[in-house]
Amino acid sequence: MLTISIDPVAFTTGSLTIRWYGIVVTVAVISMLIIVPWQAKRLGIKRDLYGLILWCIVGGLIGGRLAYIIYDWQHFVTTPRDIIGFAGLAQNGMIAGVVAAALIYMGVTKMRFSELLSIGDAAAIGTPLALAIGRVGCTINGCCHGIPAPDLPWAVVYTNPHSLAPLNTPIHPTQIYHLLWGLIVFAIVWQLRGKFKPEGGLLFFFLCIFASGDFALRFLRDEEPWLWGLRAAQLVDLAILVIFLPWLIIRLHRFQKQALVAELANKAEPEQNLED
Repeated sequence: MLTISIDPVAFTTGSLTIRWYGIVVTVAVISMLIIVPWQAKRLGIKRDLYGLILWCIVGGLIGGRLAYIIYDWQHFVTTPRDIIGFAGLAQNGMIAGVVAAALIYMGVTKMRFSELLSIGDAAAIGTPLALAIGRVGCTINGCCHGIPAPDLPWAVVYTNPHSLAPLNTPIHPTQIYHLLWGLIVFAIVWQLRGKFKPEGGLLFFFLCIFASGDFALRFLRDEEPWLWGLRAAQLVDLAILVIFLPWLIIRLHRFQKQALVAELANKAEPEQNLED
């Protein structure tokens, strides 16, 4: 078994407490600031993206915090002072917040939807890596912990009193599971960058594959079921699949159909010239 005794509190300044979680999330955001503009430029996008990225960061933080509060509503009802702060962020809430912020930004700036989808393809490359980095913070923090697993050889035991996980109890290292899944998805979308057509295809693919893995891992999380025996985040995963999987299939089908029509038209043009 692995014992985690790291103090989640990195340091304190007066009444301000800085946790490792916040530091790691900052590193994750910086990775997005580097990867997304780099990949957007590679895809031929010339627009300045930092305004959009700022909107998405704010939307992701707000969405992630709101979802975290909803998921653990019983705790925040009894201790409402804990609502203010970013000691915990829900992954699915962050994704939903980013999507909402991007759509609002598109409306405000009159950006074309196809251009936003192309930027989304670049974001699909950086997002899984950023989420994986963020799980390092979860591991130290003790949040997002798993169910008890006393007989699991690779179970983790938290011993620091500042940890959000149950102390001295062997549990599933779900934070590490999520971290590994993020790295796997990052490796997949990295290999597919520039090869997924049309615009938005890589984004929708990322959302669907990531939600599928997240749905499975949530069964090992120590969370109360909301509906049909599923956790709240699993319902969000299902909503992502219901919305984006058909959309992905339809877009791929239309693109292949249009490509076939264009190919037939190109073949027919030389024959027509010969007849003339």
